[in-house]
Formats: sequence, C-alpha cells, structure tokens
Amino acid sequence: MEYVYKTHNTCSTEIRLTIEGDVISNVSFTGGCNGNLKAIPALVNGLTVDEIERKLSGITCGLKPTSCGDQLAKACRAALEYQQSHT
Repeated sequence: MEYVYKTHNTCSTEIRLTIEGDVISNVSFTGGCNGNLKAIPALVNGLTVDEIERKLSGITCGLKPTSCGDQLAKACRAALEYQQSHT
C-alpha cells in the first residue's frame, strides 16, 4: 500500500512510502537536502517499522525538534496504523 505523510518542521514537505505488512520500501521525500534524501531511502529500504523507529526516532536537525529521519519514523508508524485500521 502506498502512503503519503505530510511532514512537520522540516525542509521536506512530504514523504511517500510503500508498506507491505510492517516492511517499508520505495521511500521518497519531496523537498529537503537532496543528498540526505537519496541516502535515507537507500538505507531503510526493506526494514520494518520497528527497525526504522529504533534507528531514526528522536534525531534532530540543527535547532529543530525533529529531522527528516525522525519524520520518516513517524510516517512509517502512521502508515502501519493506517494499514491495520483499513484491512
């Protein structure tokens, strides 16, 4: 299932991902730092929601209370909860 998450307090504005069960793939960001937003999807492709949360939750960017990685962890959890409530 494809899921779209609107980010908060980051340079990126949106995260798109595919979730099958609890496995994430096809992550893409709209906006943000080009290099980081190519690297993050490559690193998390095929990981579970729990694995992504363990690696990325709580990471901040500069003085911001969040980061694109932290927002991805939130997006993955939201996608899993949405999927579970709509199956």
